[in-house]
Amino acid sequence: MNAIQQPSAIYLADYREPTHWIDETHLDVVIFPDQTRVTARLKITPNAARAVSELVLDGEGLQTQAIYWNDARLTQDDFDECDGKLRLKQINESGWLTTEVIICPESNTALEGLYRSRTMYCTQCEAEGFRKITWYLDRPDVMSVFTTRLEADQSLCPVLLSNGNLVASGSLPNGRHFATWHDPHKKPSYLFALVAGQLSCVKDQFVTASNRSVAIEVYVEPKDLDKCSHAIDSLKRAMRWDEQNYGREYDLDIYMIVAVDDFNMGAMENKGLNIFNTSCVLASAATTTDIGFQRVEAVVAHEYFHNWSGNRVTCRDWFQLSLKEGFTVYRDAEFSADMNSSTVKRIEDVNLLRTAQFAEDAGPLAHPVRPASFIEISNFYTLTVYEKGAELVRMLATLLGPEYFRKGTDLYFERHDGEAVTCDDFVASMEAVSSRDLSQFKRWYSQAGTPELIVSSQYSEAYKTFRLTIEQRCPPTPEAAEKAPFHIPIRVSLLGAAGALPLKLANQAVGDLPEDNTEMILELTKSEQTFEFAGVHERPVPSLLRGFSAPVNLRYAYSETELITLLMQDTDLFNRWSASQELGVLAVSNAIKAGTCELSGDWVNALQANLQRDDLDPAVMAYMLQIPSVNYLHDRFPETDILTLHQTRQDLVRRLALSLADALREKVLAYDMRQPYEVSAAAVAVRSLSNTALLLLAEAKDPLALRESITRFKHANNMTDQLAGLRAIARCQSDNVVKEHLAAFYSQWKDEALVVNQWLSLQATRDEADTLVAVQSLTSHPCFSWNNPNKVRALAGAFANQNPGQFHRDDGAGYEWLANVVLKLNQANPQLAARLVTPLTQWRKHGQRGQLMFSQLQRIQGATLSKDVFEVVNKALT
Repeated sequence: MNAIQQPSAIYLADYREPTHWIDETHLDVVIFPDQTRVTARLKITPNAARAVSELVLDGEGLQTQAIYWNDARLTQDDFDECDGKLRLKQINESGWLTTEVIICPESNTALEGLYRSRTMYCTQCEAEGFRKITWYLDRPDVMSVFTTRLEADQSLCPVLLSNGNLVASGSLPNGRHFATWHDPHKKPSYLFALVAGQLSCVKDQFVTASNRSVAIEVYVEPKDLDKCSHAIDSLKRAMRWDEQNYGREYDLDIYMIVAVDDFNMGAMENKGLNIFNTSCVLASAATTTDIGFQRVEAVVAHEYFHNWSGNRVTCRDWFQLSLKEGFTVYRDAEFSADMNSSTVKRIEDVNLLRTAQFAEDAGPLAHPVRPASFIEISNFYTLTVYEKGAELVRMLATLLGPEYFRKGTDLYFERHDGEAVTCDDFVASMEAVSSRDLSQFKRWYSQAGTPELIVSSQYSEAYKTFRLTIEQRCPPTPEAAEKAPFHIPIRVSLLGAAGALPLKLANQAVGDLPEDNTEMILELTKSEQTFEFAGVHERPVPSLLRGFSAPVNLRYAYSETELITLLMQDTDLFNRWSASQELGVLAVSNAIKAGTCELSGDWVNALQANLQRDDLDPAVMAYMLQIPSVNYLHDRFPETDILTLHQTRQDLVRRLALSLADALREKVLAYDMRQPYEVSAAAVAVRSLSNTALLLLAEAKDPLALRESITRFKHANNMTDQLAGLRAIARCQSDNVVKEHLAAFYSQWKDEALVVNQWLSLQATRDEADTLVAVQSLTSHPCFSWNNPNKVRALAGAFANQNPGQFHRDDGAGYEWLANVVLKLNQANPQLAARLVTPLTQWRKHGQRGQLMFSQLQRIQGATLSKDVFEVVNKALT
């Protein structure tokens, strides 16, 4: 194997401060159609703590033209350029280093560094893309003040943007022009951004709490000018929310967003110049679903919140990635909960954890929230770092309570403003304000895996006591077989015949009880603990892990009757949904044991009763009607073949639809499609329940679904309803009718790239014998491009991750095709290829079927691989 197939790992334990600092960075970026010249003038200061005179800079794919130290040109004897490193000798005093390089953005298909996307040049520098622009100390703990001058042909690139504030601009000879931007705040290179191209702008403003006026500018291609208002409104709501909830005010005079069609990520928080995937900023009723609107709102908020939790205070090294991402995901989740339904938001987040992050924890790619090593940092932009990292912050907020948590975040921002710090620094701020020792809690950062809580109960009629005995276990993961006990907050309530019971732990003084003592947080810190409640005058049904207070697998032997009680009576709507999921798991378990699908009449009656309630959020009800996903069921029943689970689930969905047909028809017919479209939580909830009901009836081939699916498709006044109609058509109509409506949908929306992506995904997720052939054929369709990550994710990603019935075909053709895709993208776009290969890494969970996946991983391993793909595949096969 050659060198690129055997890259070396980087270890957290080996962290050292940089040998030098870069106090100022002056960039001159001159763009021509076939090449770009970048001159970097850097003010270098040796780090006295290191006392190392050799300066080693990072670079990749750079054509070095000249190097100067204090304006004296260096010769070949003064430096060494090799293997992506520029080594300069005897840099033992402060001075100015100037480098001139040439790069080629037009041929940059990896979409890292500076590249061209359609009508513009743009950058993506996180995590290590800046080294593809110029020689630099490309690491997050090197923070510098940036001044950037851009120059380009005015007709080709009329818009020139970079971080900070515009300080100069003007015309140049030969139809060229320039713009100079200055960012007064120190930042690491990963937060650098520039954009140059043909863009139109939508402008607005925001007045801060201190009465400063901030200009808001959103740059898009001219055809998308009518799709910016929702993003701007979301941004303004986020700015106000951050002031009110965290006391954080925006610190520049301008906030810019640019929408880019070719982008590996969702968006990027570059200081003052956020670059967004078009799917995360463009929205209109005609082209965007309710979920799309909510995603735009959440991502816009996320990137804005990064201004403090990521930019003003950044991470010291990439092992601390969750310091900024986990904290910011928590912040955007709380924002979304406040703007919409808090229960629905929690359900969506926990669904993602249970179906995807828990699987990550249980597989060969498992890693702690703060990993101990990596080969390619891009591989650690994972659900563990983001979503589980957010759950760690949520647990801290639960343990400290709102007052102390807010004091902790205030102290964190005050202590570390302008610094690059660690996860330990974040927790230390929480300890300082609360006087709590959180050293055990920090095991969540260093231990991988999903803890399992095994809970048993005992009720004493004679003593009126109720005991909960809780044992915690964590399965072995690649970094450690044995795990020390975690510190786990467990929110609990006890339900009696008349509702929630008052809670009092044995030996707890009455004066210590809160005013509302029907809910309590138990802190599990040992491998096993027993909590005894006193004064319990009836056998209760425990409501455990309310609001999903910790990212764990809960195992409690609820009877069906107890689950029905929770589904009907629990005051925690999240746990009512969770009870409905457990009833679905129980139904699948019974079906597997019996070899036939039968639904419990009590479960059906409970769902029917909830459907008829006016006081229950329709969006929550829509989720209650959904049987757990195949991926989640496979985690619960790992010994059962995934296609058996898929078929069992499909049978149960149809039976559930038939059992609830009358109530579902009522919800479909009660919905008035003629109402003006709104994105309010109430309007979204009504659409969600109506469309869920329609899709369930479509599974059962109900006559109403046959009629309504086409009606909804043809007469909808918004994309949510039209796409729901098309999905229902795909489930209940004949093949000819499905093809006719797919063709009509494409004809209507072929000029809207984001809508076409939905069209691709719908076809990729159809559970039909010819779906793989159709997917392969679509890669030659005029709308598809291998160079566009959105298209690839919409087609290949959807097929591999959302179509278990066809991806896991008995002949292994689905695995083979995905391996072909990974090999095709391996060098062209390593980040995208490494993410796409993930489904194959779960081969150990699939028995005989897993051997087919294993052989495809071996085939990939035999190629010359990028670092990104090599690391994922090597871990999967080890």
